[in-house]
Amino acid sequence: MKEFLTTIQCVVLLFLYFSNVFVICTDEIVDPSLAPMEKTEQEALYSAIQGFVGNWWNGSDLYPDPCGWTPIQGVYCDLYDGLWYVSDINIGPIYDNSLWCSPSADFSHHLFKLKHLKALSFFSCFTSPNQNPVTISNLRWEKFTHSLESLEFRLNPGLIGTIPTTFGNLTKLQSLVLLENGLSGKLPMEIGYVVNLRKLVLSGNHFLGQIPLSLGQLSDLLILDSSRNNLSGSLTLAFGSLRSLLKLDLSNNMLKGDLPGEIGELKNLTLLDLGSNNFSGGLVQSLGEMVSLKEMVISNNPLAGDLNNIQWEKLQNLEVLDLSNTGLRGNIPESLAEMEKLRFLGLNHNNLSGSVPPRLASLPCISTLYLGGNNLTGELGFSEEFYRKMGRRFGASNNPNLCHIAQLSSTNYAPYGVKPCNQESNSYKGVSNEKMSSTKGDWNSTNNSFLVESLGLSRYSFVGGENGWQTPKKNDRRVFNNWASNNRFIVGDTLHFKYEKDSVLVVTEEEYEKCHSAHPVFFSNNGETVFHFDRPGLFYFISGVSGHCERGQKMIIKVLEGANPPQPAANQNSTTDASRGSANRMFAAFSIPTLVLFMVSFIGLVFVV
Repeated sequence: MKEFLTTIQCVVLLFLYFSNVFVICTDEIVDPSLAPMEKTEQEALYSAIQGFVGNWWNGSDLYPDPCGWTPIQGVYCDLYDGLWYVSDINIGPIYDNSLWCSPSADFSHHLFKLKHLKALSFFSCFTSPNQNPVTISNLRWEKFTHSLESLEFRLNPGLIGTIPTTFGNLTKLQSLVLLENGLSGKLPMEIGYVVNLRKLVLSGNHFLGQIPLSLGQLSDLLILDSSRNNLSGSLTLAFGSLRSLLKLDLSNNMLKGDLPGEIGELKNLTLLDLGSNNFSGGLVQSLGEMVSLKEMVISNNPLAGDLNNIQWEKLQNLEVLDLSNTGLRGNIPESLAEMEKLRFLGLNHNNLSGSVPPRLASLPCISTLYLGGNNLTGELGFSEEFYRKMGRRFGASNNPNLCHIAQLSSTNYAPYGVKPCNQESNSYKGVSNEKMSSTKGDWNSTNNSFLVESLGLSRYSFVGGENGWQTPKKNDRRVFNNWASNNRFIVGDTLHFKYEKDSVLVVTEEEYEKCHSAHPVFFSNNGETVFHFDRPGLFYFISGVSGHCERGQKMIIKVLEGANPPQPAANQNSTTDASRGSANRMFAAFSIPTLVLFMVSFIGLVFVV
């Protein structure tokens, strides 16, 4: 009986084996690459692509069709009933061999004949708002009602006009990205009808008006980014219903009013950025209920109020807390030191008073702590090891009644702009952190610029000249590195970055190449950044705004050792206005031989003339 069962098992195994072989052979015969493309589909695709790249393209190098052995880069297909249909189209310089748009790129009506299109993306395609402006408001988007799942327009300054109301018909749409274009007008309420949206990015356009109440219907939304526009009005209560939201960025707009208490209903939110608006009314207590938050940025708002009505100890996942320049009053609560994952804390440029909790230094992950520009008093209870670790990433200047422990092994580790507790003066050798005034004894920078440079004093350079720190034009991506190479920098020189709705990061070489840094050496976003070179070597600067670095807003500066190098001073960089100090203070730094050498040179020049 056992032998009989064994025989049956062997027969079954052989049957299954040969069945698999047959299936494999059958699969080899039906080769998907040989499947044909429907003729009308191919004609619609070719005509649509010609509208974007020009009539020179005819697809003659494709065999046997766009979905065969030699496909179009950025175009993908799916099989439906044994025929190829286009599923994805990506136009623009995404890959080395991608299809680039022509200067006269425009939409062809043939695009809307593609029956199964799921994803459509345009990257840096419509680039000239003056010579070739392109609108999308009058196109037949309803044709994609039952197919389109992703629609993206990135870095298209020539794409103007309003958002089409017909977007509301795209019921299958899950991702709508309109990033860094020239779009304007009000946000249509029809966006709220796209109930399957998971990702909505409207950043870097010229949208205005209020945020539509209909957005509250997007219960599955995960990412909402409407930053860097001209949106106004208050936050609607509807935001409380977006309970799936992971990221909310409304920074750099003109939003106003109180923060709604319903914002605390966003329990899954990991990033909240409301910076650079006009919010007021203080920090709402429900912020302490957002236990999943990793980043909270509400800087540059006239909030007022204090820090004591929030249970900070509940926010155990918080890594970044930026409340700089918000008009906060009162003391710094001890509970801030209980957020063990906190690595960035910005409380600078407020009206905070009282002492600084020593426990802040014991935060295990803290790497940046800015307390400057307040009314803090007393002795900083931080160790020399803390100052040594933090370097320029600790700032507490412009607190007149704040001092640090005097028993430091080297003044190099002293926090810049903070006096030792046994001294009355709060100034140090080098550059003063006070603004250059017109009072008696101060220098006139215009009339004495020759003297400053001749004697090796700290020079004050405005990055980018008259244009300042802003995104370069398309064909001028090396503008900042060219500016840097045309200037000579030595230890003691000072850079001034002037900008709007941007930021300045000092990063490592590797982070510079990647245009990204999660832990910059230096960070500032107050619009008037001052950076002081305190050592020779290479310094890497990038913009912290998404997409700006990639478009050329970055530079490398080589700093040389001066002829008479100044004594290095720790943490001489700030996010406040700085100057070179008064004439008396600067003359005190000169050696007598240097002055004599200058006078001899000057007299000789007079006789020659």
